[in-house]
Amino acid sequence: MSSATDHAAPVRVWDPFVRVFHWSLVACVLLNGFVLEEGEDPHRWAGYAASALVGLRLLWGVVGSRHARFADWFPTPARLRAHVGALVRGESPHHDGHNPLGAVMMLALMALVLALGLTGWLQETDAFWGDEALEELHEGLAEVLLWCAGLHAAAALVMGRLERTRLIKAMFTGRKERY
Repeated sequence: MSSATDHAAPVRVWDPFVRVFHWSLVACVLLNGFVLEEGEDPHRWAGYAASALVGLRLLWGVVGSRHARFADWFPTPARLRAHVGALVRGESPHHDGHNPLGAVMMLALMALVLALGLTGWLQETDAFWGDEALEELHEGLAEVLLWCAGLHAAAALVMGRLERTRLIKAMFTGRKERY
């Protein structure tokens, strides 16, 4: 965590892979959530693409650039306590990379995408073909993913205001700007 005066100039945070991953995953989720017909080939392929993107992001979390690595942002209990404590005290903690609550959401979103990929694929297997419970689970996970994605977007706007950082712009440019 840094003080507000440490970052007058933009800070390079998210590399091109992280930004392409993020917006490609957004596109897959929006397409499957609102555009593509459930059960049709384009829906399946967008789901598989989303799962592959998450798999690549998990790999990038080990070998990628500084702020892409899990070691930089993984939400340990100590990091979460410090971040939430600062928020409760009315402070607006700044993190060059993901803040601990954002990291929790990021992990939850990736887990949901992988669970959707798995349950979608299982529905195509002989063992689970026509299994209504699995279909309902898949649909429920999709609904939770859409709600979490909406919460994630709203939180980026709110935290950007609290931190006085242009978070949305940073996901396009790779640089966090303080204002």
